[in-house]
Amino acid sequence: MAGRVGMNQVEDRTGIFAGTDPFEILRGWLDDAAGTEPNDPNAMQLATVDSDGMPNVRTVLLKDILSDALVFYTNYESTKAGELDGAGKAAVVLHWKSLRRQVRARGAVERFDGPEADAYYASRSLESRIGAWASPQSQPLASRADLEARVAEMRARHGDAPQRPPYWGGFALRAETFEFWADGAHRLHDRFAWRRDAGAWRITRLAP
Repeated sequence: MAGRVGMNQVEDRTGIFAGTDPFEILRGWLDDAAGTEPNDPNAMQLATVDSDGMPNVRTVLLKDILSDALVFYTNYESTKAGELDGAGKAAVVLHWKSLRRQVRARGAVERFDGPEADAYYASRSLESRIGAWASPQSQPLASRADLEARVAEMRARHGDAPQRPPYWGGFALRAETFEFWADGAHRLHDRFAWRRDAGAWRITRLAP
C-alpha cells in the first residue's frame, strides 16, 4: 500500500507536485516525459555500493512502477546485481531535460523474479532474449567476434522461444524516500522531499 500522507503535506504543493501518492506522481511525470524525451524517457541512474564501500552508478531502464516499488531488470551475475544483493539497498535518479524535472528515490532492494519477470522477458524482442543468454554481463570479453559467436550459439540452442535464463530477472526498489524537483526561474527551484514514517508519507519543501 502507498501509505497515508502525514499532516505536514505542505499547502503550496500544487500543479505537477499535487497528489497523496509519490508513486502516482512519478507515473504522471513519466507519462509527461514520454511525449517530450527523444529517447528512453524511462532511463534512470542506479547507484550501488560494493563490499569496500566504493560507489558505482550506471543507467538502467525503469520497467514498472508498483504500488510501493520501482522495477528494473538485469543479469543476476552482473556487477550491479552483486552489489544490490550485497548491500540490499540502492538509490536512483530520473532526469528529463525536456521537462526540466528530476526525481530521486532511495530504499531497500530485493530480487523480483516471479511471473512478472517471465512476462517481461517474453515481451522483449527475440534478439534481446537471445542476448540475455549470450552475454556474460560485466565479465571480460576477448572480442566482439566472440560475443557474436555466443549469440549464434545461443540462437541455435534455444530457437525462437527461449525461456528466461535462471540468472536474469528483476529487482524491486522499495522506495522509502523520494525527492521531486522542478526547475525554477533564477535557480529558485521547487523541491519536495517525501519520507515514509510509520506508514505515512512526511512531505517537506526544501530550499533550492
